[in-house]
Amino acid sequence: MTYSYPEGGPTADLLVAATGKTLGEAFAQIAFGMFNMMTPVAGIAEKEEFTLEATGTDLESLLFNLMDEFLFVTDVEFLVPKSVHVTVDHENISAVAVCKGERFSAATHEVGIQIKAVTYHMMEIKETLDGWYVRMVFDT
Repeated sequence: MTYSYPEGGPTADLLVAATGKTLGEAFAQIAFGMFNMMTPVAGIAEKEEFTLEATGTDLESLLFNLMDEFLFVTDVEFLVPKSVHVTVDHENISAVAVCKGERFSAATHEVGIQIKAVTYHMMEIKETLDGWYVRMVFDT
């Protein structure tokens, strides 16, 4: 399970691609790809545990809603995860993310780019022989 920043994304936006053995692992890697651009995740401590939940009408809306929840908790509560475990319920099109991290402080953490919004642009979710591949764009 990995994430990367592939070439070919929209100008001035962030394109993140991720893989995982499970869809939950791929979703978690998309979150890490987003957060690592906001502040290096290596500099985050596991001081607080928090849980996020999302539902959708299909896998694309589930991914969008989950990443939107991550962005909301960061914007409002300043929480940034160091570890993320996502469980996806395919039948009910829902996800639960259990995270450990800490509150971001510009005084103690490196400041990266600001993510303004989650988008559907160029979103792709597909099951492969090795697991799952997910790609999405964040508005910066």
